[in-house]
Amino acid sequence: MELNARPAVLPLYFRALTARKKRTTQAHNSSVLASVSLREQRVDRERVRAYCDVCGFAAGTDLPATYPFVLAMPLHLKLLVSDAFTFPVLGMVHLRNQITQHRPIQVEESMDIHCDLLAPVPVKRGYEFALVTRVKVGDELVWECESAMLVRGKHADKDAPKHANLAPFPQDMPDMAGASSIPWSISEAAGRSYAKVSGDWNPIHLFASSARLFGFSSAIVHGMWTKAACLAALESKTGERGLPAAFRMSVEFKRPVLLPASAQFLYTRGDGGTGFRVQDQSGKTLYLNGQLQPL
Repeated sequence: MELNARPAVLPLYFRALTARKKRTTQAHNSSVLASVSLREQRVDRERVRAYCDVCGFAAGTDLPATYPFVLAMPLHLKLLVSDAFTFPVLGMVHLRNQITQHRPIQVEESMDIHCDLLAPVPVKRGYEFALVTRVKVGDELVWECESAMLVRGKHADKDAPKHANLAPFPQDMPDMAGASSIPWSISEAAGRSYAKVSGDWNPIHLFASSARLFGFSSAIVHGMWTKAACLAALESKTGERGLPAAFRMSVEFKRPVLLPASAQFLYTRGDGGTGFRVQDQSGKTLYLNGQLQPL
């Protein structure tokens, strides 16, 4: 399906909240259930600048490597509320996210965005599926992203693996002993601030009152804000050298960050890349585990 314009997000959220989908068995081989494309997309410079301010990036001539995810998010919602996806959207969990930047995207470049919805695969805790996004400038593939999601539930496959091979997390993480640490103070308004610049108005991120409707004691910060803030922090520590032009950034979301929060960002460089994590001040609760690998 090719769209003529970015779909409005709020009607999609309303449909996600109200649709009564029945869980039905789908193909279990990561086949493509549905696709959606949007051509010749240009960014609003002021919105990019506001995104940079919220996430901690220094605004420049290139898009932050996490920003194309913001452009693709309405397409993801479009796929999830479509008839091709037979699971309810409410309650799904973002497990892992992997972004591959083949080269920086300049702010003024026109982009073609293509998203695939992969069929759910049975795992121990239910079903995992993936949203796969590719961005091209002309005929050049410049950016890719894979998000692994979990829908909790039961199935008949007793031999299902713990995880599906979707947005796989690297097994060769650098040793985090002796990692550098940066304290983070995440305000109660962080979810609303990110919603304004990303368009992700999921109520679990906005207010304690709206988050309680979905089982949380307070609002939780967007996982992709946390990933973007990690990238911004790594970028700020590279100085004039900067990040590599081409890299793969993989994260596992381990626990939700309840707002407001005091946290630590830790990072260390190894032969295979830079390992990083976000944890609480005591070091007992791990929120996010990640690695950035040059290509």
